[in-house]
Amino acid sequence: MTVDSELEAEQAYIDHAYRCLDEARARANQLQNLVEVGRGGTEQARFEREVIFDTIANRLAHLHLGDQSLCFGRIDTEPSNGDGSGDRFYIGRIAVSDANQEPVIVDWRAPVAEAFYRATGRVPMGLARRRHFITRGRELLDIDDELFGEHATATGAEGRLRGQGALIAALETARSGRLGDIVGTIQAEQDEIIRSPLPGVLVVQGGPGTGKTVVALHRAAYLLYSHRFPLEDQGVLVVGPNRLFLAYIEQVLPSLGEAGVELVVLADLVDSVRVRGNDEPVTARIKGDARMGKVVAKAVRDRERPLREDLRVGHGLQILRVEAERTQRIVSEARRRYRFHNSGRRYVEHQLFEALAESSRSPLDPGQLRVALRHAPEVREALERMWPVLTPAELLNDLFGSIGLLRLAAGSVLSDGEIDALRRPRRQDVDDVVFTQDDVPLLDEARARLGATPRSKRHGEDDEPRTYGHIVVDEAQDLSPMQLRMLTRRSLNGSMTVVGDIAQSTGAWAHAGWEEVLALLPQRRPARRAELTIGYRIPAPNMALAARVLRDAAPDLRPPTSVRRDGRPPRFVGVDGPDLGAAVAAAVRDEIAEVGQGNVGVICPGRLVPALTAALAEGGIDHGVAVSQGLDHQVTIVPVLMAKGLELDATVVVEPATIVADEAQGLRALYVALTRATKALTVVHAEPLPAVLAE
Repeated sequence: MTVDSELEAEQAYIDHAYRCLDEARARANQLQNLVEVGRGGTEQARFEREVIFDTIANRLAHLHLGDQSLCFGRIDTEPSNGDGSGDRFYIGRIAVSDANQEPVIVDWRAPVAEAFYRATGRVPMGLARRRHFITRGRELLDIDDELFGEHATATGAEGRLRGQGALIAALETARSGRLGDIVGTIQAEQDEIIRSPLPGVLVVQGGPGTGKTVVALHRAAYLLYSHRFPLEDQGVLVVGPNRLFLAYIEQVLPSLGEAGVELVVLADLVDSVRVRGNDEPVTARIKGDARMGKVVAKAVRDRERPLREDLRVGHGLQILRVEAERTQRIVSEARRRYRFHNSGRRYVEHQLFEALAESSRSPLDPGQLRVALRHAPEVREALERMWPVLTPAELLNDLFGSIGLLRLAAGSVLSDGEIDALRRPRRQDVDDVVFTQDDVPLLDEARARLGATPRSKRHGEDDEPRTYGHIVVDEAQDLSPMQLRMLTRRSLNGSMTVVGDIAQSTGAWAHAGWEEVLALLPQRRPARRAELTIGYRIPAPNMALAARVLRDAAPDLRPPTSVRRDGRPPRFVGVDGPDLGAAVAAAVRDEIAEVGQGNVGVICPGRLVPALTAALAEGGIDHGVAVSQGLDHQVTIVPVLMAKGLELDATVVVEPATIVADEAQGLRALYVALTRATKALTVVHAEPLPAVLAE
């Protein structure tokens, strides 16, 4: 059969698959129209209709592909029967069956599809042929065959990348400002991680361009497929480093048919507070230290205090009295009985009014006495001293706003200098407080100690935070001990996928190795380690430049091996200081011409963002700023600390020396900046280049 006739035959099969998909969608729509979720009938009937309606709606969402290709290849197995023919399976984004429920497309996560990603010439996994489709929407553009067994040596298939033609075509496609899936071009080392067993913590080390983020997201989709029960009920959580990153990855899981996964930054896991910005590096490091767990615990305990003097309250013609020593026993017993601080308030109130009633000359009912005296200033003041109801925000507002409370809570744990670094003005109204990203794990720690308030419990809030059956954490190498503790608290059973690159550790809590991270994560099972060693995104000339930085930034790590051996060498543009903005604008124009419809990122030190924004505007270049506008423009200015994890067709890296000088992990931040481009890289500088780039 000729190549053209093969293309025609495969196109006909793909067209058939799309017709089956359209028919399945039409059937689901008809069922949805038959289910009317209204007010009539019994509560049980309404509940059943809602369940059916939700099931159909989920099915419709699952069947919606948008512009994504349905099918990306097929596998032919070796003959296993007498007629000399093997089985043939078409592998695609979702499973599709015909009107007789015969499979037309096999879901990429199904066990039979594993060979599509994992078979090699040495271990063919029963395959005779693997065929990759290069598609655009519903149109088949080309096919790429790999033969196994006796045909492999003759065709030179041994040792090739899986679906090399389809892979290179995907890599050459212009970036859209959103991360795309790799479901059609997953390579063997990636697939092994994706299909790794659910239990325990899996740590994935991956250098720039190895696909660690998208592998982690495909793993979430695979686990939901393979462990639909119980994960659909328990939930899957994906945690990213910032909102720009979340916006960048938000389309991957829906494109794989999984829309129910929660994508969050850590601040989304705490309620009823405003969070913006970061603390100074010194303060941020203190707040991330594991010792802060003891500080918060002591701060809560410090708010559980017996009275200094006896309580006296007028009631009718007599004075009721509770001795200070009695309040000591009440507080001690409440501490013993209750795990969560706020849960003990009702007990303390009951005991206090019981003690007041016992001091009466005539019998009094404690319950009636409570109704009569609960608003008395003396009683309210006594209860607020003994056992106040506190929200996490109130606890931290009081703690950081009072040097006395800080020294009481942290004096045996932190140094005087560290205590002073935590001090900040107290706000009269806690609703006016704007917390930092570094406060988030402390708010969560306080929530774990305080529990829910009585008012929030009436609105359905529990003492314990929501937990998840599996948690995916990206860029985990920068998370502080307190942030890792916060994530561990949300793990239902210790199942996590943690991905990152130690060489890209640039935060206040940059870790030297994964052992430091693993020590703070669930340890119900031994942790597993995996490494992605092949770089698919970054051209070899760009990676060679970045590798020079890596030698100094993280000498124990090796750069990934680039599969894209060719590419334009990085350009260096040296300018006089006053001409920096104009030179950056000129470099941006050159890169736009280079990448056509692709996107261009201007990666720079944070303090240069305003000046470069003005320079691009003056140069007539339409652009956005990542902090406020994401990657929605073709040209985007990206502060270097927000560049991690992003893919851009071309990048203009501005002032490498300033990046190195300004950031706590300067060389690692520069390494991040130099490894974002999939095609073209230009370095613009007025200051002398760092030594690693001036070689």
